[in-house]
Amino acid sequence: MGEPAVEIGEKELKKIGTYVKKHLPEWMGELRRERELDLVERIVRVEEELKSLREVMETRFAALDERFETMQEYMETRFEAANERFKSIDQRFETMQQNMDQRFETMQQNMDQRFESMQENTDKRFESMQQYMDKRFETVQQNMDKRFSQHQWMMGIGFTLMAALMGLLNFF
Repeated sequence: MGEPAVEIGEKELKKIGTYVKKHLPEWMGELRRERELDLVERIVRVEEELKSLREVMETRFAALDERFETMQEYMETRFEAANERFKSIDQRFETMQQNMDQRFETMQQNMDQRFESMQENTDKRFESMQQYMDKRFETVQQNMDKRFSQHQWMMGIGFTLMAALMGLLNFF
């Protein structure tokens, strides 16, 4: 910076210090009063603002309460309408279920009748097949018995002829 224009000595500095010390509380008191007045004014303004804000908030809350009440009424009517719809849908489902139950019962009866008739038919077929197979087995068994007895006779005759031939050949 530069050099000071005037040099102050110790004595002058002490005088200035005592002067400032002497008048400082007075100056500070004025500043305090000014600050206090400023603060009081500010506090009053803040209180007024808070009061007006409170009034605005109260009116807004009242308006919100009215809105909520109207919304509540609207929602109640909507719920009632929905409940009525659900009741009608429930009734429709009940009638549909009764109709379906009746259909299934008739289908079950029809299927039971078909099954019984098929069972009777298969029983008849099985009996006729069994009778046919029994007859076939009897004829096959009779034929096998005939063949077996024929083979026995043939073998018996064959052995006797062999024995006779061997006996004759032994004599000669």
